[in-house]
Amino acid sequence: MFGGLDPGTLMLLAGIAVGAGIAGGVLAGLLGVGGGIVIVPALYLSLSLTGMDPALIMQVAVGTSLSTIVFTSLSSGIGHYRQGAIDFDLLKLWAPSILVGVVIGSVLGGVVSGLALLAVFATVALIVSFDMMFRKGGDGSDQRSFSRPVWAGLGTLAGAISAMMGIGGGTVCVPLLNFLGYDIRRAVGTSSAIGFLIGVPGAIIYAISGLGQDNLPPFSLGYVNLLLAAIIIPLSTSFAHLGVRLAHAIPRGALRMAFGLFLLATSLRMFWDLFTT
Repeated sequence: MFGGLDPGTLMLLAGIAVGAGIAGGVLAGLLGVGGGIVIVPALYLSLSLTGMDPALIMQVAVGTSLSTIVFTSLSSGIGHYRQGAIDFDLLKLWAPSILVGVVIGSVLGGVVSGLALLAVFATVALIVSFDMMFRKGGDGSDQRSFSRPVWAGLGTLAGAISAMMGIGGGTVCVPLLNFLGYDIRRAVGTSSAIGFLIGVPGAIIYAISGLGQDNLPPFSLGYVNLLLAAIIIPLSTSFAHLGVRLAHAIPRGALRMAFGLFLLATSLRMFWDLFTT
């Protein structure tokens, strides 16, 4: 990817990756989103500067993001576990269907148009941003639930959307759990653990799907770029601990609003790219 680029562009690419790693790590701990909500747009922007085939940019951005989420979600999840904010009963209930959804979403993400992935990312982020900003969330005192088949369907959908967006699941899972009456901090903590379940199979499938694809950047294993991942992972895992501390220190309303605003900004930027491409 980087062999014919001037030093200034190389430095810009590295700088974007560094910024994505720091911001993604903080948001992973703070919001339970695995960091992908920042990392995917950042990688999309940086890869677009390389002259890479636009049809492949989104696949590489999503695949690489999922590989970083494996480590970021693990780091964030450990922090939330120490705070007692992970619901393991929910993980046992939801994990199998989420894994099924991840397989479906990852396979689709590896074969559909990059513009289709961009549209999915922007649309889901926009819907969730308004939900988080304007609907009053639960405080954990009045939890609701669904039957197991409904939970399975929701898990499959959450896993598929998350894999196609290159995110850790928090974008879908945090609002859903909050809607069901879970305290926002517990929703964030549980979603951090879910991100690990999404990142591992998702990254593997994107790597396999891209094997043999022409015009991929050097240091790519399928749709996963190992060089960008190597820059992002140490930073995102380190800064995830800062995000965890912030999540347990700021008011619930502020946490919801922060989540919504970040998603709104991301969505608007992606829609701009979608309609100007």
